[in-house]
Amino acid sequence: MSDTSISNVMAIRAEVIARSRALREAQPAAPPSITPTAPASSFADTLNAVVAKVNETQEQEDVVTEAYERGETTDIATVALIQSRASITFEATLQVRNKLLSAYQDIMNMPIG
Repeated sequence: MSDTSISNVMAIRAEVIARSRALREAQPAAPPSITPTAPASSFADTLNAVVAKVNETQEQEDVVTEAYERGETTDIATVALIQSRASITFEATLQVRNKLLSAYQDIMNMPIG
């Protein structure tokens, strides 16, 4: 290998390391949880806390996506990660809602007597 190709490889290596470091610094320290941080006193409080966390995740996704569209952020990996997280939390909430609705309908259709 010539000195030119070695220096090219080293330059590419340094660039990869710098981008990796930037990605690590750009990611949130801990993923947002959808469980309430304080014990709720009732089912309604718990449900409201979970829906608020999901809403917060959706709003964060909106902010990051809009920043990327305006060109303020160029890190597509972080944008995609946050979009996926928002999608997963919303889908999980939707599935819980469907199960609760199904259970409610089953209870309402039970015969009395």
